[in-house]
Amino acid sequence: MFIDRAVVKAIAGTGGSGVSSFARFKFKPKGGPDGGDGGHGGHVFIRGDSNLATLLDYRYRTIWKAGRGEHGKGKNMTGASADDIYMPVPPGTVVRDVESGEVIAEILLDGDVFRVARGGRGGRGNARFTTSTHQAPREWEPGEEGQERDIELVLKLIADVGLVGEPNAGKSTLLSVVSAARPKIADYPFTTLEPNLGVVQLSGSRTFVIADIPGIIEGAHEGKGLGLKFLQHVERTRVLAFMIPLDAPDPQAVYDQLRAEVQQYSGTLAERPHVVVLSKRDLLPEGDEVPTIDAPGADRQLAISSASGAGLEELKEYFFRFVAEAKANEPPPATEDWAPE
Repeated sequence: MFIDRAVVKAIAGTGGSGVSSFARFKFKPKGGPDGGDGGHGGHVFIRGDSNLATLLDYRYRTIWKAGRGEHGKGKNMTGASADDIYMPVPPGTVVRDVESGEVIAEILLDGDVFRVARGGRGGRGNARFTTSTHQAPREWEPGEEGQERDIELVLKLIADVGLVGEPNAGKSTLLSVVSAARPKIADYPFTTLEPNLGVVQLSGSRTFVIADIPGIIEGAHEGKGLGLKFLQHVERTRVLAFMIPLDAPDPQAVYDQLRAEVQQYSGTLAERPHVVVLSKRDLLPEGDEVPTIDAPGADRQLAISSASGAGLEELKEYFFRFVAEAKANEPPPATEDWAPE
């Protein structure tokens, strides 16, 4: 099951309390204050894990709570600090604070770590309050409460090429023939109900990742059809491939509608490098020329047939070069450190 959104509660541990204690030794009944400090409560961290591809675990576990620190003891013994806990998420996960709506972190790589809830500090024992004029303090501090917050996790798939098209445009079929992915394929609309990823392998150990995004219809940016639920996954793709089926009554209108939906969803996304892929070339009557789409922003137009294999090798080589150029033009990664404090 593909789950790309979840709301969970992160509860950091409370710090242990300090203790009020006085040393008692044989022949020295008043040895002075020796109350130790409490241990720190555990932090809650988010950590990227490339072995995961969905947020399914968070459907069944919605509360992540770290342990509390132990209380201090006599003989200046500090209580044990609690272990931190780590919430594993797939790379590409956005972390948002539910109360403020603010994006607090983006986990983009395997091993990326960000603290979402801070554990409480341990309280001081009475030995900490000793001064030259106050040599037998009885004061001690309780442990600090751990931070508690509701966070929303939103997964945006990271792929090199995102296939964008209407239902039954041939996206799933293309993915199945150029990669080892096996998405559901049928002759009715909205067959694909969740995004599918596939790795395309070329000669010389060259690879790139392609994503089949569920069908986009008019009004998708407003949530119609499968709408906003999956448009978010296009945001992380390096290049977009607009798939236009040649059996469509008006291929030009299909392209214009898809571009308009992407533009209204995100102006930044609309500026992403893109290519036009004319699918179902085998359905063209023999002798008919492949129509040309008026797409001034597109890098290239290619006509393919997933059924016959026509144009697929050229398409894969082109995608690889196109993705490599997009990677070369990407800005350097942000230097902001999301690691634990």
